[in-house]
Amino acid sequence: MKIGLFIPCYVNAIYPKVGVATYKLLTHLGVEVDYPLEQTCCGQPMANAGFEKKALPLARSFEELFGKYNYIVAPSASCVSFVKYNYPRMLEGEEHLCRTSEKIYDICEFIHDILKPASLPGVFPHKVSIHNSCHGVRELKLSSASELNIPRYSKIKSLLGMVQGVEVMEPEKVDECCGFGGMFSVEEPEVSVCMGEDKVKNHLATGARYITGADSSCLMHMQGVAERNKYPVRFIHIVQILSAGL
Repeated sequence: MKIGLFIPCYVNAIYPKVGVATYKLLTHLGVEVDYPLEQTCCGQPMANAGFEKKALPLARSFEELFGKYNYIVAPSASCVSFVKYNYPRMLEGEEHLCRTSEKIYDICEFIHDILKPASLPGVFPHKVSIHNSCHGVRELKLSSASELNIPRYSKIKSLLGMVQGVEVMEPEKVDECCGFGGMFSVEEPEVSVCMGEDKVKNHLATGARYITGADSSCLMHMQGVAERNKYPVRFIHIVQILSAGL
């Protein structure tokens, strides 16, 4: 199986170890990984700021680079969600049938739903608290949304259950927003920080040493809150836990 690896711009620039961990884990699981060097931002920041037309060249470039693969995998629920749910509409106006939206997956979604491994290589003897990002929960269905009143499930929790030594916790208000929300944190910083503080406190109440999740953007926001308040907690992307020891 050969996939196209998409590493979002902020992961590449700020959290490169997440990209490396994604590559290591996929190759360990027997996937042939191709990383197109010409890839760029998916266009989400421009579209979120109200400049969707400026994101169109990036969408066309993404289609050209990644359209040939059977699957596209990325360690970012929000970027995957943007491509999956916005590209078809955006490119329709260009009289272009979107090819990438149906085959792009978040790394957790891809492992859980497509690869379905019996075990994972990670060894992580720590207590971790799961952060469920809004895009991950309500668009990619990585876990159940509490407002739907459906049976609880969590693909992230299921994957962590395969990691040796890890103790998995979930905070109160398990799928409440952390306050990042892309442009929301820029346009409403005071509200965003308050939401972030509430969220981090809920994670801390679990007694976890680490907070993990599928979106580095959310983890970055909460890490800023934690560092300013000198909270005794660390942050790590889930793919780094799943691949720990490789």
